[in-house]
Amino acid sequence: MDLLKALKERKSIRAFKPDPIPKERIEEILRLSIQAPSAINLQPWEFIVVTGEEKERLSRRLVKAYKEKQIACSPGNVKPMPKTYGKRGAKTLEMMKPFFEEMKVDIDQYINEGSCNFYGAPAAILLCLDDSFPKARMVDIGLALGYLILAAHEFGLGTCPIGLIVAYEDEIKDLLNIPENKNVVIGVAVGYPDEKSPINRFKSPRDDLSKFIRWVD
Repeated sequence: MDLLKALKERKSIRAFKPDPIPKERIEEILRLSIQAPSAINLQPWEFIVVTGEEKERLSRRLVKAYKEKQIACSPGNVKPMPKTYGKRGAKTLEMMKPFFEEMKVDIDQYINEGSCNFYGAPAAILLCLDDSFPKARMVDIGLALGYLILAAHEFGLGTCPIGLIVAYEDEIKDLLNIPENKNVVIGVAVGYPDEKSPINRFKSPRDDLSKFIRWVD
């Protein structure tokens, strides 16, 4: 694996082929994911892999919940955020519009229902955290997620981290019998990219490093 190349080339995939992923391949990806560092080596991550008919049932349940509750994708900020962040999000959506127009789909419906449907991916991986941990341990989940999406990329699999599903955590827990003391932190759609889909030609831009860094010498 050329790590530097993967870091530059990897992008979120929003249209997948229905082809199933061998269980052994998913296990291999997760073995690499748990090589991620964690505070005091607590390794607090837990994975729930949903495939086949159970994944279809989960998708149907989430789409139904979305249609009923209308909780859509958003930054999730708890107070007004600096305009810089909002501008980045708005710019990204504007850049995506031509691809959705080519597909002749409604952007809000595709993004929101697509998130709840894991964009048609054959596998959904839920990353969970025991509620005994503080929010600081979300960092460890993020590290494992980073390893996961890069490992999947190495094997020719596309991924899309999906945060919207957490808004429907009760439905997820009920369907998958997840204990109350486990928090669903994020989901990941995993599958073989549908290269024919226009949306998969899109790669979100990044601002220049100078916008994010402050040197203290």
